[in-house]
Amino acid sequence: MHPPPPPSPPAKNNVAPVWRRFLPHGGGVLLVGLVVAGLWPRPVAVEVAAVTRGPLVVTVDEEGMTRVKNRYVVSAPVAGQLRRIDWKAGATVEAGQTALATLETGGADFLDARSQAQAEARVRAAEASREAALAQRERAAAAARMFTADFERLKQLFAHKVLSTQEFDAAQMRATTAEQDARAAEFAVRVSEFELEQARALLTRGQPGGAAEPLVITSPVSGKILRVFQESSRLVPAGFALVEVGDPTDLELRIEVLSRDGVAIKPGARVMLEQWGGPEPLRARVRLVEPSAFTKISALGVEEQRVYVVADFVDPVEQRPTLGDSYRVEARIVTWEAANALRAPAGALFQRGSSWQAFVVDGGRARLREVKVGRGNGVESEVLDGLSEGTRVIIYPGDKVFDGTRVAPIVMGGR
Repeated sequence: MHPPPPPSPPAKNNVAPVWRRFLPHGGGVLLVGLVVAGLWPRPVAVEVAAVTRGPLVVTVDEEGMTRVKNRYVVSAPVAGQLRRIDWKAGATVEAGQTALATLETGGADFLDARSQAQAEARVRAAEASREAALAQRERAAAAARMFTADFERLKQLFAHKVLSTQEFDAAQMRATTAEQDARAAEFAVRVSEFELEQARALLTRGQPGGAAEPLVITSPVSGKILRVFQESSRLVPAGFALVEVGDPTDLELRIEVLSRDGVAIKPGARVMLEQWGGPEPLRARVRLVEPSAFTKISALGVEEQRVYVVADFVDPVEQRPTLGDSYRVEARIVTWEAANALRAPAGALFQRGSSWQAFVVDGGRARLREVKVGRGNGVESEVLDGLSEGTRVIIYPGDKVFDGTRVAPIVMGGR
């Protein structure tokens, strides 16, 4: 009996695994995906900032110069030989005491009948001018007392939140203006008294025997010598300018602005002075916008209509001890301000046609919004409608950003 044959080996399965059959398809899908991912547009990197609420100030920024408010040019009352003037600019002078110049007339100031009558008329005119100056001083002093008392009362109301800021600023401006008018009136009185003394002296010297001594010209006001027009000894005619005197601490500002900007500037407007040489900005208030403009050629050769804005300092002299006459300052005149305005960066707003628009970030995409814009200062603009507080807007979007573009925001520092 033969043994049974050994079992035959199992037949091999020639069918490949399922995953191997789909491997080429998966590789193709992966390749297509990589190609699509490589060609898919990436988000555009944009700078964004939030719309916020806060103070907004609109200013007119121009250069200005200081000038002594009340100055006096001392002239030779008669012809004669001028002695050398040893005074230098900056010297302190006292009214009626400091001898500024000496004239040797040599009898040239003798008066004939006609000149005598003219000298007497000048004396009478000087007396009338002094009386008018005295009356103006009393009027200005009374107005200053009234406006100062009114301002003190309104200051208490403002401290108790009963008075608005605009009314308080107006009262302060009236008080400051009245005080400056009183100082100007006092200066006018001193000048009129000096002119009266000069007229009487000339009348007396015009009499026979009255012109033996040299004519001494004293300072009409107390202050400092601003400039000396003639130092050397020489023969001068009547009316020749010799010395200019004034009070360099009694300064005002003269700011040159475009006429279209001057229309928006009102008396009492705040002025901030920068780059004047001190560590802190100075404050001033507009007193006058001159009614007449003038033509000036700009650095680019363009004709511009400009007008002078005159402002008075608010800060005391102690904060500007080194500031003198004809010094340059950079002035920022406030034409409009709001304490709690809805504001957006000016770089986020652009104009298309007659409307203003902005791109906002919504869900990682840029969305175009129409915006109603108010006033602006070049850095920020007032938003009246179209945006809300906290909305993120794109700054300087560029030509790669459209409505619906995917964006990658980069938050601007400090916003």
